[in-house]
Amino acid sequence: MDSIPVVSVPIQPDRPDSSPIPEPTPVFALKALVARLHREQNKTQDLLSSLGFALRSFNNLNQFLELIPLVASRVTDAEGASLVLFKPDGQVRLQRLHCQEGQSCVNLRKAIDAVIRDQPQPLPISGDLDRRVADYLGQNIQLHGTPISIRNEERGRLYVFSHDPKYTWSDARRKLVQLVADQTAVAIVNDELAAELRQKQRLDRELEIGAEIQLRLLPSQCPQIEGIQLAARCQTANRVGGDYYDFIPTSHNLVRSRNLPATSTHSDPDPASSSELPMEAAQGRWGITIGDVMGKGVPAGLIMTLTRGMLRSEALNQHSPARILKHLNRAMYADLENSHRFVTLFYSEYNPETHQLAYSNAAHTPPLLWKAQRQEMLRLDTWGMLVGLDAETEYEEDSVILEAGDTILYYTDGFTEASNPKGDRFDEDNLIAAFESTCRRQADPNDILNSLFDAVWDFIGPHKSNDDDMTLVVLQKR
Repeated sequence: MDSIPVVSVPIQPDRPDSSPIPEPTPVFALKALVARLHREQNKTQDLLSSLGFALRSFNNLNQFLELIPLVASRVTDAEGASLVLFKPDGQVRLQRLHCQEGQSCVNLRKAIDAVIRDQPQPLPISGDLDRRVADYLGQNIQLHGTPISIRNEERGRLYVFSHDPKYTWSDARRKLVQLVADQTAVAIVNDELAAELRQKQRLDRELEIGAEIQLRLLPSQCPQIEGIQLAARCQTANRVGGDYYDFIPTSHNLVRSRNLPATSTHSDPDPASSSELPMEAAQGRWGITIGDVMGKGVPAGLIMTLTRGMLRSEALNQHSPARILKHLNRAMYADLENSHRFVTLFYSEYNPETHQLAYSNAAHTPPLLWKAQRQEMLRLDTWGMLVGLDAETEYEEDSVILEAGDTILYYTDGFTEASNPKGDRFDEDNLIAAFESTCRRQADPNDILNSLFDAVWDFIGPHKSNDDDMTLVVLQKR
């Protein structure tokens, strides 16, 4: 019997008209492509937006860095990504690694670890790192590195990789991963700036404590000494200054009475309240001194503190002013020589019984003496070198008898060297003129002090601060 071939007929689904399935039209395909690209664009925008939000929100840098490889791989459609950072000393460390497949992560981590282990540190250039990692991984993986740069210094590499041979490192992907790398750089800079800010805040607090201690070391009040009136003020250029003045009792048996308030750096005294205090005077000789440490800021403040303590100790030995400076210079020489700083110092000692003021000068600006009866301006000066310049230097000494109305102005060079916006200095001539004018009006020490500071501030101008510490001490014989 002849066999009859069986023809296979495909089963068609029930269709009302039994018509064939239409092929997609070009317009339909184009719409689908546009919709897919739109979804991809929205995904990329959402990822980058989330990264920006994390940058604004995270206070922990490590938390932010954990997101970087994940976002980099997603926006570039890569198989995985890794973040490698360079330490400031040139050391390389794998910061984060993200992969879609576990073995790829293992291989890339091994490659980077092997390169870091075998490469002598610090690594010469980042391109060498790229080449060595690529050689280790072989040709079956595509690796693309993007620099993480901060202030023109490369601080790391952001890698994306894929095993897909059709994966292309297009300009669009390059720009996207560079955007992620730039966000990483911003996060690192923000973290470093935050650390610097915390350090600065700690230093500011320490400076505030130092300034408070230094302010307490300066006399908070002028002593009421028989036969004379005193006023003083120190205006520092920084929170911690190098100017110094002091009133030192030179014997242990002085009767300390109620004191008249001195004008301070921060406020002026109330004359009404000052006049109500008892006028009982302290008996015995008093040292009146003013000094200036070369330089400003914390180093000058520390040396000022050292000078104060040692000078007070020397003054209690009841030596003459010249010998006190000589001993002080020898004692401080080694410390000042090592610090490369020196001190100018004028030391005087007033005897209420004889009305004599003995003095010696270690290269400080000479105080001005207004002789009221003769209507004459003099300088109080003797020969002597800076404290700390020469251990064997000798100091001269002189004295003057003070009469009623005589007024002495002790000052530091920050006062005469104060400059206005044009660069002109207040200089000694202006100081002498202002001082003489107030003395001729028979002003008291507080009025003289306020008048001179007003004069220098008018000269400097309202929009400029003093560049150096400014200190005045006014002594007037009653």
